[in-house]
Amino acid sequence: MRCLLFVCLFLTSLSSMALDRFQVEGYVLPNGLQLLLKPAEKGHVSIRLVVGIGFDDFTCKDKELPHLLEHLLFSGIDNSGEGGLEQQMQALGGEWNAFTSNTDTTFVIEAPAQNQRKVLDLLLNVLTHTQINQANLDTAKRIVEREDGGHYSHLQRWLDKRDLGHSASNQLAVELGLKCSERPEVDHLTLEQIETIHDNWYASNNMTLIIVGELDKLLPAYLERTFGQLNAVDPTEHPPLPSINAKAEPERTLVRGALGDGAKLHLLFPEPDMGEQHDETWDLVKAYLDWSLYSELRLDKGYSYGPWADREAFGDTGFLSLNADLARDDVDAAVASVRSMLERLRKEGMDPATFARLQQASIAKQAWAVQGNSALADYYWGALNDYEDGRFEDPAKRTRGVSLDLANRAMRQLLAQPGYLRIEEPLVSYDELYEIGLAVVALLALVIFWRWRVHKRRPL
Repeated sequence: MRCLLFVCLFLTSLSSMALDRFQVEGYVLPNGLQLLLKPAEKGHVSIRLVVGIGFDDFTCKDKELPHLLEHLLFSGIDNSGEGGLEQQMQALGGEWNAFTSNTDTTFVIEAPAQNQRKVLDLLLNVLTHTQINQANLDTAKRIVEREDGGHYSHLQRWLDKRDLGHSASNQLAVELGLKCSERPEVDHLTLEQIETIHDNWYASNNMTLIIVGELDKLLPAYLERTFGQLNAVDPTEHPPLPSINAKAEPERTLVRGALGDGAKLHLLFPEPDMGEQHDETWDLVKAYLDWSLYSELRLDKGYSYGPWADREAFGDTGFLSLNADLARDDVDAAVASVRSMLERLRKEGMDPATFARLQQASIAKQAWAVQGNSALADYYWGALNDYEDGRFEDPAKRTRGVSLDLANRAMRQLLAQPGYLRIEEPLVSYDELYEIGLAVVALLALVIFWRWRVHKRRPL
């Protein structure tokens, strides 16, 4: 009986280990390629190839280079071209895409487990046998231009230079010198630049391959025999991220559209550095301010249906923002209400019971938010910096480690700043248009009456 109980406990422990999403087999091939392999749900694999090159590695003029190369790599590996490449993936029952962000370029693949090695063969061929030529580059340029909103006209450039083409947070980032003022173009980018990037950045020691799902028993040997043959290069240094190097207006009204009665309020604060628990602390502060804003502007005052708090990063600076959709006539009252709420929070601090509830909700969400192979692969992709010695750090543990005192200290440092207020609203409201219309009609009536009087006084 004791032996049977031991066996049951042993099997249970194995099952628990298998469900531990933070434990992942990871190792580096001799050529520097990092592998992360996680057995999970049957019948399917999720593959993420993360290449350490993104928008932040280039100047404003050349910022589209990694995005352009991403599209170029889907141009085809033989004479069948892009269509033939897609047909091969379809025949394997898979789907794929790629994304370029500020920090990396990632190829995302979903495929049946039984075809995982064939799909990986196709991915390897894309990396090593894509036909990088002028014709394919011209096609990729047109695709990227369309993705970015079409041809960058002189009018759009003029609007961007006058902050009329940016969102509120982007406009502030431009003002502070953290973001390019104009949309990057692709016409001037050359084939030689693309080839240089491919040779210097698409190297094994600048890649991480993540595979989650029903893993082939021969997968490790296969990866060493295939992806292990990719060439390594001397690492290229990533340029430093831009820092705040200019001043911004504390308050601005941004014109968005010509006509309407709506408006948006944005109050943005740079996030002070909180050390090792920076992100977890600010996530909880954001959650508390989100609830406070909801209580103030929707439940108490009724100014906004769905106000929200948000976090964004530009360059080396993170911003926490308070935002609300408003009626144009309620803007001044809503701004005063938010300012009053923040001053009260700065003086009194967070309510302990509310903080504990929001902290527990955040921890609970982390337990169920990552479901399935695809979500797990995406989680590993986003948390690569937290991987060490075969495990990803448990975010719940870090969230649980944020004390009320630390959260209050962070919030008070944040609110000690005046912040940057941005109001987005159309040029003219419907009431103003009505008044303008009445004024124009009255003016025309006066002109007509004057002309009639002049004409009547003329001698026959």
